Amino acid sequence: MVIEILLGIIVVLLILLIFLSLKKGKVEPKDVESAISSAWIKLGLSETIGNLKTYAEDIRKDYRSLDQILRMSTERGFLGEIALETILSDQLPSDMFGIRKRILDGKTPDAYIRSTVGIICIDSKFPLENYRKMVEVADPKEKEGFKKQFLKDVRGHLDKIADDYVCPEEGSAQFAFAFIPSESVYYFLVTEAYEILRSYTMKGVQVVSPLTLSHKIELIKAGVHAKKLSEQAEKVRNDIVGLSQRFSDIDKKWRVFYETHFRNAGMKAMEVDEAYKKLREEFDRISKISEE
Repeated sequence: MVIEILLGIIVVLLILLIFLSLKKGKVEPKDVESAISSAWIKLGLSETIGNLKTYAEDIRKDYRSLDQILRMSTERGFLGEIALETILSDQLPSDMFGIRKRILDGKTPDAYIRSTVGIICIDSKFPLENYRKMVEVADPKEKEGFKKQFLKDVRGHLDKIADDYVCPEEGSAQFAFAFIPSESVYYFLVTEAYEILRSYTMKGVQVVSPLTLSHKIELIKAGVHAKKLSEQAEKVRNDIVGLSQRFSDIDKKWRVFYETHFRNAGMKAMEVDEAYKKLREEFDRISKISEE
């Protein structure tokens, strides 16, 4: 950015010098010095460049701080938990997910989602130490060694998730999510270790990145919504069946009333009126359900 500004200044000064040369026929050194000094002061370049240097230094410090955080597994895990919580809170209502709560016979996942197929547990403590070393090292042999160790770490981590959080007999779904807060790491696994991911998917552990988790959450929400609609439809069906039975009862009473209206007319009329009121109440209740 600083280089671009200085190049811009040089271009302005060259244009200014050309203009002066055309106007006077020659350019004196003092004219050049005066033009540069005047432009520098008027544009406030000293202050601007000073601010840019300060901003650049702040960015370098922030980068070093972030790099140090990512080198420490505890802080890296904390960042993963924050990213996971942000995704869930942005896409789901509060009653559909939980963060670090004890469930499933005392187990505490980093997060979970309530779905139509059970509780979906999510683990965000992905082992990235050897992946970082693999990326940073230059020697091909060392790089390959760190890659093998990283994939070994991945297998061990996914095995633990399968043992802890894939337990349908306790109320979980038949799968759990292993959340990686980095799209680049996820892409590396998809391209370099696809068969490993595929084998663990068969065991009930799905590795997800921020983007793929967001997509899966939308599918889970659609399933929950469909289940609610199905339950509502079943309730309406039961109400209609009950209403039909009530109609049948009223029909019988009406026939008795019509055929023998000279006998016990007052009593039957009261019964019909009472039945009619109940029927009216049922119609009103079903109308409210339909409107909802």
